[in-house]
Amino acid sequence: MRKTTVLTALFFAVAAGAQELTFDPAAAKTSDAKVMPASGKALRIETGHKSQWPGVTLPVPHNKWDLSRRQAVELDVRNVGAEAVTVFCRVDNPGADGGKHCVTGNIALNPGSKGTLRVTFSTFPIRVAGAPVLVGMRGAPGSMEKFDPSNVTQLLVFVSKPKRNHAFEIANVRAAGEVSEVEPLDAKKFFPFIDEFGQFIHRDWPGKVHSESEFAARREAEEKDLEAHPGAADRDQYGGWKSGPQLKATGFFRAEKHQGKWWLVDPEGRLFWSHGADCVRVEAATPVTDREHYFRNLPERGSPFYWKSHWAPHGYYTNHSSYATYDFSSANLRRKYGADYLRVHAEITQRRLQSWGMNTIANWSDSGIYLLRKTPYTATLHVGGKQLEGSKGYWGKFADVFDPSFRASVQRAIEKQKGASADDPWCIGFFVDNELGWGNDTSLAVAALCSPPAQAAKKVFINDLKVKYRDIAALNETWGVQHASWDALSNCATAPSAKKAGDDLRAFYTKSAETYFSTIRDELKKVAPNQLYLGCRFAWVNDCAARAAAKFCDVISYNRYEYSVEKLPLPDNLDRPLIIGEFHFGALDRGMFHTGLRWTANQQDRAQKYREYVESALRNPCLVGAHWFQYRDQATTGRGDGENYQIGLVDICDTPYPETIAALRAVGGEMYTYRLNP
Repeated sequence: MRKTTVLTALFFAVAAGAQELTFDPAAAKTSDAKVMPASGKALRIETGHKSQWPGVTLPVPHNKWDLSRRQAVELDVRNVGAEAVTVFCRVDNPGADGGKHCVTGNIALNPGSKGTLRVTFSTFPIRVAGAPVLVGMRGAPGSMEKFDPSNVTQLLVFVSKPKRNHAFEIANVRAAGEVSEVEPLDAKKFFPFIDEFGQFIHRDWPGKVHSESEFAARREAEEKDLEAHPGAADRDQYGGWKSGPQLKATGFFRAEKHQGKWWLVDPEGRLFWSHGADCVRVEAATPVTDREHYFRNLPERGSPFYWKSHWAPHGYYTNHSSYATYDFSSANLRRKYGADYLRVHAEITQRRLQSWGMNTIANWSDSGIYLLRKTPYTATLHVGGKQLEGSKGYWGKFADVFDPSFRASVQRAIEKQKGASADDPWCIGFFVDNELGWGNDTSLAVAALCSPPAQAAKKVFINDLKVKYRDIAALNETWGVQHASWDALSNCATAPSAKKAGDDLRAFYTKSAETYFSTIRDELKKVAPNQLYLGCRFAWVNDCAARAAAKFCDVISYNRYEYSVEKLPLPDNLDRPLIIGEFHFGALDRGMFHTGLRWTANQQDRAQKYREYVESALRNPCLVGAHWFQYRDQATTGRGDGENYQIGLVDICDTPYPETIAALRAVGGEMYTYRLNP
């Protein structure tokens, strides 16, 4: 690290109460980066790609900031470089090492775009004296103990493991979010902390259920609300724009460009923009094994709504499977709607969506609800087959798309849709898979080479190399390796240099991606030729994979947890329809412990962020819809992988969040006219 000397006129103000704090420019340090003043009071940072984390360190004046009355640090960031960049900011206590005594946030920006990078100090704004060890949750009371906001020593602004140079500007670094005074909770009196309805015991909030008798009153109040808000009048039966342009009616959904923008067109030939919610279902089970003392008056094992589960890809229960769960959501629906709660809930859900300005039941939803065929829906397929052993991914290994088991798995999954969603006019289309580990543009090729000799993908790749190079010596010369024979390459599990073998690796990556998408497209269209192939819901993607999706998918899907998607692009400026498969925002003012992937200050801010996001999608000429993740809050104490996010349109007791519902109604009611004339 070395000191910079170019910042003598530069400072950043950080408001903390009435006190204004500033950085000392002379103390700023860089690593594989250059810094310089930009317009106004901004700082331009140009990073290289030799260091793992190139960037700038900004020590605080007098070695300490007391931000105990604040919830986060925020800074405005603008990407002024030619490449997309993810900018990180780390806020440190003494002894920070990247994992301990620090908190980190990030923001992904396309060239020319800007946004606010937020580093939240804690996922739950309550201190617990002598914080208990709580397992199975992403956010929990007491988690603030892991970082002390009263002793901030420095900020690091950097990029992570870049392959290219980047340039961005930061400005207006500030402390954000007032923390109201909260009496510390005593850990000795903390348990149990979840009531019989699945709610946090030690706090109250608007909408909290205090007794079983309240369910009837809430049901009656919502009935009046739904009668007062029946939904937009200018919609056809599918939720298309009845008073808008009339296009050709085909009896099924399709994607079409109209007046320079991509749209869906519904079966009656009306313009349709898919405004929907994921996970429209009743369940929100939470693990209870090893945590029985968390819950007050938990029913005895064997009672209704207990289940066994094995699903735990991450978190505590990964090593504690199988485990028992209890479903507070279903239990509350039984209290609210009676013994026939599944049917009643399905019916009221359809009415809610229409009233709220939504026209799509989206991914992960219950077929018992969407096959009522009152609201258009997207169906979900998961395919398997043999795994590519050398691959990695957050949700698991990639499939070996060259193994015959892959196509067979696709066929089996699609065959199950005969007589259900295949050829159903109410089915918009199929999402197949979710958030696969696409990696960088060589990763699947490297994974094939690092797999065992019997791996089908490895055999195909080596055969391609034999055709191109004919002799192993020619490949050795190009790649800078020393394989004695093709058999030696087959038995090798070491990746070659991406710099020397890059062209071959990228070529096989493209072949793998195109085989994945084309196989699914071909098999899907045999059984469901009238439904759209909606892609695989990219979360992490590179240009090679995106190009392959554009070649074979009817609509390309992205899960994008950002504050805006107005500038969401495809590589090479490809002009193809896109859809958002997931987005959400959460807040911590209604008894939940984690905001989810995008923070908001409170429910009103959450509602505002919802409207801004959907409007940004409506302004994007390629986007044909956006689906909120998810319909119902996750369990307060987490699902199998620990996610316990405040991300529902309704809470664990089936009470709608009024602020967010008002935003849904506002944006849903005007979305067609807004899209034509934003």
